[in-house]
Amino acid sequence: MLFEQMKQALITAAERAGLAQYEIYYQVGESVSADTLKDEISSFSSGVSGGICFRCIVNGKMGYASGELMTEEAMAELVEKAVSNAECIDSDDEVFIFEGSPAYAKREAVELKLTDPATVRDNALRLQRDTYAQSDKVTDGTQSSVMSSVTEIRLYNSNGLELSNRVGVSCAVAQAIVRDGEEAQEGAEFAEGEDYECLKELPAKAVREAMEKMGAETVETGKYDVVFDGKQFRQFLSAFSSVFSAKNAQLGLSLLAGKEGEVVAAPFVTVTDDPMRTGCPMQTPFDGEGVATGRRAVIENGVLKTLLYDLTTAKKAGVASTGNGQKGGYSSPVAIAPYSFSIEAGDASLDELLEKIGDGIYITECKGFHAGSDAVTGDFSIESAGFRVRNGKRAEPIKSFTVAGNFFDLLKEIDTLGNEVRWGMPWGFTVFGSPDVLVRSMSVAGK
Repeated sequence: MLFEQMKQALITAAERAGLAQYEIYYQVGESVSADTLKDEISSFSSGVSGGICFRCIVNGKMGYASGELMTEEAMAELVEKAVSNAECIDSDDEVFIFEGSPAYAKREAVELKLTDPATVRDNALRLQRDTYAQSDKVTDGTQSSVMSSVTEIRLYNSNGLELSNRVGVSCAVAQAIVRDGEEAQEGAEFAEGEDYECLKELPAKAVREAMEKMGAETVETGKYDVVFDGKQFRQFLSAFSSVFSAKNAQLGLSLLAGKEGEVVAAPFVTVTDDPMRTGCPMQTPFDGEGVATGRRAVIENGVLKTLLYDLTTAKKAGVASTGNGQKGGYSSPVAIAPYSFSIEAGDASLDELLEKIGDGIYITECKGFHAGSDAVTGDFSIESAGFRVRNGKRAEPIKSFTVAGNFFDLLKEIDTLGNEVRWGMPWGFTVFGSPDVLVRSMSVAGK
């Protein structure tokens, strides 16, 4: 009801201002979260946040204005500000208020509700207790986090397009610190779910991951056949996802520019973007401009089939928008971003991948992508840890080595793919996934 009142107030103000092309974007979310440290709740938050954004085209320029105050007077001010802001735009890019797609995907009917704050608190404390109970080596620094959120999005524009979506996610993270003498190691595990039944395995997994790292040694510098755990390889997709943006390609910031239809990866590698992926809590049938979304192969059998487009970049390229013009929040500008973005699984188990390399390295930890990767050139140098592989079996833990290479070369050098995609935590509507990945002869800098 609140949105309908504010929508009508904005329509009235837009008509008074003589605006023919405009859009109203409304987003409001409820959230609750709890974090623990030692055996206590270290932080707890619960609240409602969101607002409304008005966009309009004035003399070929797009003006934005947004706010959280939901009154008729505030809506009139939004229209005035958006008109004024349009006059400050220097870009010559063509802008659009979308007329609507022929059809939109239908979401399955699911009941979405915010997890009760008491349940969030209790689950966080229970995770913490269960993590400490795994071993007497679990020590201070061990943490647990639980959160739940529900978000509603409404979009209306002057072309009569009216869309709505409601999404929600509940998840938890258990982070264990174990200590043996002077050595300390960390392990962490993430899972989606509201009931503790969905979360109960996190403590054991987190502690086991940390314990397995104890006694890690260094490895000699050299060339090694490598198996990346899928949870680590999906970080490459995240760090280099911007190279698939049509805007970056058009600005000369992606080496994939002009390569649609060309081979860019190994012949069995397929990368998909799926905004309605089964099991994903953050599904959306439309993007931030009202364009219908849909599953598509970005790379198919090694060939780059498409970049990711919004309306403006699609017009420049003479193609249709792929529906990737996302808004990070109600006040955010439209920006190109993927949805459920992943390398499709192959058919090899982890044991088969390790057996295939015989002697090499199994990488279970990568960090420092923000500083160790360059999305423009594709170069990366990433601090890593994992295990030696000897005679096709996982052997002793190893640490403090660096893997280096180039992302565009890496896609072509993938040898074999694992049989299960491992998904990360959603960030808005974006989440990355990857199976385990075998790559031959990677450069490793150790001792």
